[in-house]
Amino acid sequence: MKRKTFLSVASFIALAVGTFALIAPAILLESKGVVASAATEVWVREVGALLISVGVSLFLVRDHGDSPTLKAFFIGNIMLQLSLLIIEPLAYANGIITKLSGIVPNTILHILLVSGFIYYWAKMQRSNRA
Repeated sequence: MKRKTFLSVASFIALAVGTFALIAPAILLESKGVVASAATEVWVREVGALLISVGVSLFLVRDHGDSPTLKAFFIGNIMLQLSLLIIEPLAYANGIITKLSGIVPNTILHILLVSGFIYYWAKMQRSNRA
Protein backbone atom coordinates (compact mmCIF):
# COMPACT_ATOMS: atom_id res chain seq x y z
CA MET A 1 0.00 0.00 0.00
CA LYS A 2 1.31 3.44 -0.82
CA ARG A 3 1.82 5.90 2.01
CA LYS A 4 -0.80 8.26 0.58
CA THR A 5 -3.37 5.45 0.59
CA PHE A 6 -2.48 4.44 4.15
CA LEU A 7 -2.80 8.02 5.38
CA SER A 8 -6.10 8.46 3.51
CA VAL A 9 -7.51 5.29 5.10
CA ALA A 10 -6.21 6.27 8.55
CA SER A 11 -7.76 9.72 8.05
CA PHE A 12 -11.13 8.25 7.11
CA ILE A 13 -11.10 5.95 10.15
CA ALA A 14 -10.23 8.80 12.54
CA LEU A 15 -12.87 11.07 11.01
CA ALA A 16 -15.57 8.38 11.08
CA VAL A 17 -14.90 7.23 14.65
CA GLY A 18 -14.43 10.81 15.85
CA THR A 19 -17.71 11.92 14.30
CA PHE A 20 -19.55 8.94 15.80
CA ALA A 21 -18.07 9.66 19.25
CA LEU A 22 -18.97 13.32 18.96
CA ILE A 23 -22.60 12.83 17.93
CA ALA A 24 -23.52 9.52 19.60
CA PRO A 25 -21.40 9.04 22.73
CA ALA A 26 -24.04 7.03 24.59
CA ILE A 27 -24.24 4.48 21.77
CA LEU A 28 -20.46 4.18 21.67
CA LEU A 29 -20.30 3.66 25.44
CA GLU A 30 -23.11 1.09 25.35
CA SER A 31 -21.28 -0.88 22.64
CA LYS A 32 -18.43 -1.30 25.14
CA GLY A 33 -20.67 -2.22 28.05
CA VAL A 34 -20.14 1.08 29.83
CA VAL A 35 -23.09 2.86 31.43
CA ALA A 36 -23.38 6.34 29.94
CA SER A 37 -23.50 9.34 32.23
CA ALA A 38 -23.22 13.05 31.60
CA ALA A 39 -19.51 12.92 32.51
CA THR A 40 -18.65 9.91 30.35
CA GLU A 41 -20.50 11.42 27.41
CA VAL A 42 -18.50 14.65 27.74
CA TRP A 43 -15.22 12.70 27.73
CA VAL A 44 -16.24 10.59 24.76
CA ARG A 45 -17.20 13.76 22.86
CA GLU A 46 -13.79 15.27 23.72
CA VAL A 47 -12.08 12.15 22.35
CA GLY A 48 -14.28 12.46 19.25
CA ALA A 49 -13.14 16.04 18.71
CA LEU A 50 -9.50 14.98 19.12
CA LEU A 51 -9.94 12.12 16.63
CA ILE A 52 -11.50 14.48 14.11
CA SER A 53 -8.48 16.76 14.44
CA VAL A 54 -6.13 13.78 13.95
CA GLY A 55 -8.14 12.72 10.90
CA VAL A 56 -7.93 16.18 9.36
CA SER A 57 -4.18 16.29 10.02
CA LEU A 58 -3.67 12.87 8.44
CA PHE A 59 -5.64 13.97 5.40
CA LEU A 60 -3.67 17.19 5.04
CA VAL A 61 -0.23 15.50 5.15
CA ARG A 62 -1.09 12.55 2.88
CA ASP A 63 0.72 14.15 -0.11
CA HIS A 64 3.73 15.46 1.81
CA GLY A 65 7.19 14.20 0.99
CA ASP A 66 9.70 12.91 3.51
CA SER A 67 10.69 15.55 6.04
CA PRO A 68 11.69 15.87 9.68
CA THR A 69 8.22 17.26 10.36
CA LEU A 70 6.49 14.25 8.80
CA LYS A 71 8.73 11.92 10.82
CA ALA A 72 7.73 13.77 13.99
CA PHE A 73 4.07 13.54 12.97
CA PHE A 74 4.42 9.78 12.48
CA ILE A 75 6.11 9.39 15.88
CA GLY A 76 3.19 11.25 17.46
CA ASN A 77 0.75 8.90 15.77
CA ILE A 78 2.78 5.86 16.82
CA MET A 79 2.57 7.08 20.43
CA LEU A 80 -1.17 7.70 20.08
CA GLN A 81 -1.86 4.23 18.67
CA LEU A 82 0.33 2.49 21.28
CA SER A 83 -1.43 4.39 24.06
CA LEU A 84 -4.89 3.56 22.73
CA LEU A 85 -3.84 -0.06 22.19
CA ILE A 86 -3.12 -0.39 25.92
CA ILE A 87 -6.02 1.58 27.44
CA GLU A 88 -9.05 -0.49 26.39
CA PRO A 89 -7.64 -3.96 27.17
CA LEU A 90 -6.64 -2.68 30.62
CA ALA A 91 -10.12 -1.22 31.12
CA TYR A 92 -11.61 -4.59 30.12
CA ALA A 93 -9.26 -6.48 32.46
CA ASN A 94 -10.34 -4.16 35.30
CA GLY A 95 -14.06 -4.56 34.57
CA ILE A 96 -14.59 -0.98 33.40
CA ILE A 97 -15.36 -2.03 29.84
CA THR A 98 -17.54 -5.12 30.16
CA LYS A 99 -18.02 -6.24 26.56
CA LEU A 100 -15.13 -7.99 24.83
CA SER A 101 -16.83 -7.13 21.54
CA GLY A 102 -16.33 -3.49 22.49
CA ILE A 103 -12.54 -3.74 22.48
CA VAL A 104 -11.54 -6.45 19.98
CA PRO A 105 -12.20 -4.40 16.80
CA ASN A 106 -10.37 -1.36 18.22
CA THR A 107 -7.45 -3.46 19.41
CA ILE A 108 -7.02 -4.97 15.95
CA LEU A 109 -7.37 -1.54 14.38
CA HIS A 110 -4.72 0.00 16.67
CA ILE A 111 -2.31 -2.85 15.90
CA LEU A 112 -2.78 -2.30 12.17
CA LEU A 113 -2.46 1.48 12.43
CA VAL A 114 0.61 1.45 14.66
CA SER A 115 2.20 -1.10 12.32
CA GLY A 116 1.55 1.18 9.36
CA PHE A 117 2.91 4.28 11.07
CA ILE A 118 6.02 2.38 12.20
CA TYR A 119 6.52 0.97 8.69
CA TYR A 120 6.34 4.36 6.97
CA TRP A 121 8.42 6.05 9.68
CA ALA A 122 11.11 3.36 9.34
CA LYS A 123 10.97 3.65 5.56
CA MET A 124 11.71 7.39 5.85
CA GLN A 125 14.58 6.60 8.22
CA ARG A 126 16.11 4.14 5.72
CA SER A 127 15.69 6.46 2.73
CA ASN A 128 17.49 9.28 4.57
CA ARG A 129 20.48 7.02 5.24
CA ALA A 130 20.85 6.02 1.61
